[in-house]
Amino acid sequence: MHKLFRTGAAMLLALTLLAGVGGCKSVSAEQPPAAAIDQDAGASVSDADIVHAYHYLLGRLLILRQQRLDFEKDGFQWNRVVYRRPGGVQWANPNLDVVYAEAWVALDEKTCVLADIPRIEGRYYTWQMLDGWGETVLNINERTFAQRPYGRYALCLKGAHATPPAGALRIDLPVRTLRMLTRIELGDDPAQAQRLQREFRLTPLGEPKLEAPIEVPLFTNAQLPHVEAFAFAAQILDGQPDLAPRMDEVRAQVRAVAALVQSGAPGRARVDSVIEREALPALARRMKALGPAGNGWIRPSTVGQYGSNYLDRTVVDLAGIWANNPDEVMYYAMLHLDGSATYTQTYPKDALPQSLARYFWSVTEVDSTQYRVVPNPLGRFLLNRQSRVQPNADGSVTLAFGPARPDGVPATNWLPTQRGTTYNLTFRLYGPTTEVAAGQYFPPPFVRQP
Repeated sequence: MHKLFRTGAAMLLALTLLAGVGGCKSVSAEQPPAAAIDQDAGASVSDADIVHAYHYLLGRLLILRQQRLDFEKDGFQWNRVVYRRPGGVQWANPNLDVVYAEAWVALDEKTCVLADIPRIEGRYYTWQMLDGWGETVLNINERTFAQRPYGRYALCLKGAHATPPAGALRIDLPVRTLRMLTRIELGDDPAQAQRLQREFRLTPLGEPKLEAPIEVPLFTNAQLPHVEAFAFAAQILDGQPDLAPRMDEVRAQVRAVAALVQSGAPGRARVDSVIEREALPALARRMKALGPAGNGWIRPSTVGQYGSNYLDRTVVDLAGIWANNPDEVMYYAMLHLDGSATYTQTYPKDALPQSLARYFWSVTEVDSTQYRVVPNPLGRFLLNRQSRVQPNADGSVTLAFGPARPDGVPATNWLPTQRGTTYNLTFRLYGPTTEVAAGQYFPPPFVRQP
């Protein structure tokens, strides 16, 4: 069994954004004998090459880890929808104000899959699809498909020789396997949201041919694989294509580093050392500088679709997997807050949270080590529109975060925290206003109370 779990620099990742999953099982990968590898493989591989290659490869490993968890632990089957109960997902920092339906979708040259979306009005929803690197390739909703926001769609591999049924709108997709998530706002009537959730359906039009899965080990976010990651490099590079632009150089670096790892013990040790000493600390630093900062909040500058920025893509795959595009939602993060302290945050009356979003807002609390919701006696893990937060006399709104509700703050405005812990907050604005979407807004600062 590979030794996959490390301490040291990897523990810096406990300061990151949002949510993690654990695991225990590992699978070895075949390697060619060392004698068959160029013993001078490391001569042209710099430490920077190792760092870049690791950051690139890790993003795909994180998606593959989640795929394996979905099938082995949650009973997923290809082209079959899993309907989650509210709050019932275990991946990175899920929204607690929506209900999810999820699936892994498989296509081939002859096989399309029908997607059925119910008519939904007055409630946020989207049908999102992502590729195997965490890139959003499709959203279906009334904003992106204004002429056809609901009904039947035929999801097909681009170039597939398939004729969808009459009445189904064909949508060509660029890869054979994708992750689907539907988000439906729970709103004031969660029962209705769950009824609508069940009307999102997939129907395969045949049996697509599937490649054998890459069964990566089930590592944890706080204990990431080191040199062992490169055991899967060839399978990953030769598998699902990376649609992002300008990736040839880093993919060549991955192949060169994989050759160095296979060249023998010295090369393997060198790669392992560089990952521990440089790649993991650089990843942790990037997590805390993922975009512009204001008032103590970080707004990721690239999310959902990343262009050639594979480092940010990997950070989001690690800390907030399945993130969507800024057109759908704006994310802000406040990191490593003291659960024993009490903080307040005041929104002026002319910039209340709901005024910043066409659909809804929320602020969610997770711990900063395992990235799960923080237990508390109220069972309250977020504040949002349904919290019915109460305004101050001047029309402003003050929210409070702390182990005990501070004097003068209504119970509806308080999110409990746990003493002796640290936690992160994610502020979401679904359907951001023009100012927010333009990146000109940050939530108000936190004030630590005496």
